[in-house]
Amino acid sequence: MRTTLDLPEDLLIEAMKVTEIKTKTKVIITALEELIRKSKISEIKQYKGAIDLNTEWL
Repeated sequence: MRTTLDLPEDLLIEAMKVTEIKTKTKVIITALEELIRKSKISEIKQYKGAIDLNTEWL
């Protein structure tokens, strides 16, 4: 999907440098994937201590 975005260029360039990603598209895709991953981890953390994950029986 093509979308026009107005992004801070310095932020985009810094993200490309620290991740060593060569394209703007890939760095934005990576950022979105990481945002989703962190959100899912945050949701899972709410169950800490509520579920017994003892796998000794496996």
